[in-house]
Formats: sequence, structure tokens, C-alpha cells
Amino acid sequence: MPEPGDEAGSIEPGSGDHASIKTLLATHRVLGLRHHVVLVIVAVGLLAVDWATKQIVLHHLRSPVHIVGTWLQLQLLSNPGAAFSLGEGFTVFFACLGLVALVVLVFLVAPRVSGRLPNVVVGLLIAGVAGNLGDRLFRYPGPFHGYVIDWIGLRYFAVFNVADMCITAAAVVIIVALLRTSLRER
Repeated sequence: MPEPGDEAGSIEPGSGDHASIKTLLATHRVLGLRHHVVLVIVAVGLLAVDWATKQIVLHHLRSPVHIVGTWLQLQLLSNPGAAFSLGEGFTVFFACLGLVALVVLVFLVAPRVSGRLPNVVVGLLIAGVAGNLGDRLFRYPGPFHGYVIDWIGLRYFAVFNVADMCITAAAVVIIVALLRTSLRER
């Protein structure tokens, strides 16, 4: 239930209100599918691109291909860990975390998001989480132990995939939106 003084139950970012998940869910009603067409197109489309590019790389990329000198290359990497191959012994944990994140995004966040940009951001997150989770669940060496297929290499940085790009793009948009909101409040 909204707290006294909240305008129509809305919770403004940066307002200092610390609402419980129950309050957030109660104040943000579930919207119909027609409000989420962009979200569905972004999520399904980019998940398909992630899956297709991984299949192409698995079947055709045998050795690194240099695109821009040694700065950008295509190289196949089976990653049992998280970003930058950290946490290689925690593949089951990352798979479970990804599963929980996907369930929260699909069943709690997505039905309540409104507006084109928020729908794009949630679609990006769903595509990214689902793409890497799919690898962890269905790729070698087996369920909840599978390696994430990374294939885009940037010198001195990382080797990543389309799912990683989706998550990163969503994070950048969220950070920019929070900074803009913070600057407007000053």
C-alpha cells in the first residue's frame, strides 16, 4: 500500500523512500501485453541473435580472426565463470543466480514496466540473462555446469558475447537515467 503523502502510490527515484518489494509490487500495476510489444521484440530478437551467433561461432570459428589489427578479434572461448572468467568454480551458483534473475525480470519486473525506454532496458536484460543462462543450462559439460560461449575479443579488455552486450547496454542506460534524474533534482 502507498505511504501517506505518496502521489498516487508512485515512488520517485532518489526521493529517499525505502519501499519494500511488497509496496513496489502493490503500487505498480500489471499492464497488458500490448504495453510490452517493444520489450518482447527486443528480448526475443536479441536472444535469437545471441543464440544464432554462438551457433555460427561454434560451427565455423576454428582460430582467431583479426578484424581490426589485434584490437578486435573473433575468438572462441568457453567460459565456465562470470565476467573476465572470474569465479570459475562457481558455475552452479551463477546458473542459479541467473535463473532467479530471469524469473524476477519476467514475472515481477516486465509486467509492471511502462514506457518505451524502460521496456527496451528490461528487454535487453531479459535477452542478456537468458542468453548466458541458456549456455549454463544446456551446454557442455551439462546442466547448471555449462560453459558460456564468448567470441568477441577486445585487446586488453575481455572476450564477450551478444548477451553480455545486452546486459552492459542496459546497465549503461540505467546509469545515464539515474545520473540525469540526479542532476535534474539539484
